[in-house]
Amino acid sequence: MKSIIGSLIAIASLMVAGSVMAEEMPALAKKLNCTGCHAIDKKVVGPAWRDVAKKYIGGGVNKYTYNDKEYPLTEGLVRKVSKGGSGEWGTTPMPANDATGIRQAEITELVKFVQSLNTN
Repeated sequence: MKSIIGSLIAIASLMVAGSVMAEEMPALAKKLNCTGCHAIDKKVVGPAWRDVAKKYIGGGVNKYTYNDKEYPLTEGLVRKVSKGGSGEWGTTPMPANDATGIRQAEITELVKFVQSLNTN
């Protein structure tokens, strides 16, 4: 009986580990140095991306205000990632990631990836 329970626990652990491993940071996140401050499932310096998805997508938000101007959600989040800022998740500021505006397509792809992590 103990061996059956132990086997079931081991199988469940492998299933959980497999599902976590299935959601790895995309190569683009590594290329743009997002992984220094973010992880999918835990706070590093910045919030976990899953928490961001839960707040903005799971919370039914469809607009984002950046520098006192309201944008459609995805556009506003892209602007925040591009230009940086602070206050949403604590006092540590997020640095600008695209001050020149040449990475908009890549940042949009990452924002959409983060939005896809909503599990609500």
